[in-house]
Amino acid sequence: MSSSTVLSSSQQLLSHGKKIVCIGRNYAEHAKELGNAVPKEPFFFLKPTTSYIRSGSKIEIPNTGGSVHHEIELGVVIGARGKDVTESDAMQLVRGYVLALDLTDRTLQGEAKKAGKPWTIAKGFDTFCPISDNMVSSIPPTARLWCKVNGEMRQDGPISDMIFPIPKLISFISGIMTLEENDLILTGTPSGVGPIVPGDVIEGGLDDLLQLKFDVTAKGN
Repeated sequence: MSSSTVLSSSQQLLSHGKKIVCIGRNYAEHAKELGNAVPKEPFFFLKPTTSYIRSGSKIEIPNTGGSVHHEIELGVVIGARGKDVTESDAMQLVRGYVLALDLTDRTLQGEAKKAGKPWTIAKGFDTFCPISDNMVSSIPPTARLWCKVNGEMRQDGPISDMIFPIPKLISFISGIMTLEENDLILTGTPSGVGPIVPGDVIEGGLDDLLQLKFDVTAKGN
């Protein structure tokens, strides 16, 4: 991936976005901190496009009584339709990159896991996929993801720590379901995830290339 960048708006994801495919446990230390084994192949789930928000909107904590956690992630925006794509051809499908939060009601996630229910129950609430306003066309392989809550650094890790790199993810997913223009792939989160509550301010970045900032409120406020 080139280190040069070209900025553009991520607004198209909110107006024309299709699938949000999220990779779980793609950073070994994050899998470890939640007591999970490192997967032998990419592990993914889906979020609805109704979870998208951009700056100017607030993250809403649902009235479930659960503990909502932040997970900062690099998002890959798909620019062309692809099915059964090889790893060598995978990057041809990439339009650009955004910064995103995969928010999770960790309490509901634990209950769903015990009951054999899908993670979407815990990850699919409205406002649970905040994204950066801008998209970049390329990123350096040395870039780092970081996330702060109320000015305190919570997450800080290089994207090079991904267990499965982006070409592998695109190839794997496209072998199961067709990827389409404006699909978004969230590539996993480094360690340091933790709770957020109403009144918090959450900030994140990919170095200084992409940034986001959101206030947290209770649903209905």
